Amino acid sequence: MQQPDMQKVDALVGRLVGDLGASVSGVLVVLGDHLGLFRAMMDGRPRSSMELAETTGLAERNVREWLAAMAAADYITYHEASKKFAMTPEQALVLANEDSPAFFGGAFEIVQSMWMDEPKVEDAFKTGRGLGWHEHSTCLFRGTERFFRPGYNSHLVTEWIPALKGVKEKLERGAEVADIGCGHGASTILMAQAFPKSHFHGFDYHGPSIERAKRAAKEAGVDDRVTFSKASAKEFPAGNYDLVAMFDCLHDMGDPVGAGRHIRETMAKDGTWMIVEPFAHDGLKDNLNPVGRVYYGASAMICTPASMAQEVGLGLGAQAGEMKLRKVAMDAGYHHFRRASETPFNMVFEVRA
Repeated sequence: MQQPDMQKVDALVGRLVGDLGASVSGVLVVLGDHLGLFRAMMDGRPRSSMELAETTGLAERNVREWLAAMAAADYITYHEASKKFAMTPEQALVLANEDSPAFFGGAFEIVQSMWMDEPKVEDAFKTGRGLGWHEHSTCLFRGTERFFRPGYNSHLVTEWIPALKGVKEKLERGAEVADIGCGHGASTILMAQAFPKSHFHGFDYHGPSIERAKRAAKEAGVDDRVTFSKASAKEFPAGNYDLVAMFDCLHDMGDPVGAGRHIRETMAKDGTWMIVEPFAHDGLKDNLNPVGRVYYGASAMICTPASMAQEVGLGLGAQAGEMKLRKVAMDAGYHHFRRASETPFNMVFEVRA
């Protein structure tokens, strides 16, 4: 083995220090999110640690150390003259405002689940048996909803559905829609709110998520047009659906081809299958970037083990890319496959028989 270049070692150590700081800050983001500290600072008014502690009902000494750590991470701002802390509008948009398109609180809850479930994933690596979605810590399910919902709020109704040929018009007139792998129902409810003449059916094999989705639909006032049922992607009931949607879940399935065949059997003759997947290029080298780093990491800890825990266990992974996704659709018997839209984080495909 060649002797290491110490300058390169120093550079790598420098990057690792940054990554270590990010890991520690991530834990504190989850803590601040759960305790309501970010929300208490969302108005941008400078506060001392004592003022923030009084507002939130927390212990001042703990709050003081949390504030210092967040200021060191540049997640909040420290004003030396007044010895007070505040959030800029940009910081509040990302860390305090859950309705914003840039909210990141849910992302850190997903990472929290990765740390908590590392021993289970370690066992999956050794045995090859995988690790089912339902076997993860509950913060994964909540974090997934909160992470993806801002993107759906920003793009689903205004960009993605209009990019599908004729689908928006069907939904406006009144259509039957199935949302497969719906989780807590954020995407289903959003579509129901936008298209009041249509009926929506959310399916997920994870029972607790379905129960949460039912409560969310009732809270949103759309439970008269939205139903949620426990069912897998290969077993949900046929409904002559005009649109079948899958949001960021096809790559998690053990048998995505089988799911695609079942979807074809449940759709109307001129129905559309909308597949939303994490953005990825077809070549590995083109995905070696900050977004790919996040997606490959999540895929190694969550997505690929989930697929391997199911029948077939294809293990597409969260960076499958268009070519592999197209092959899944073609193998399932479809003849039309088109990339209809994309963002830096997602690709949207229109699939028809």
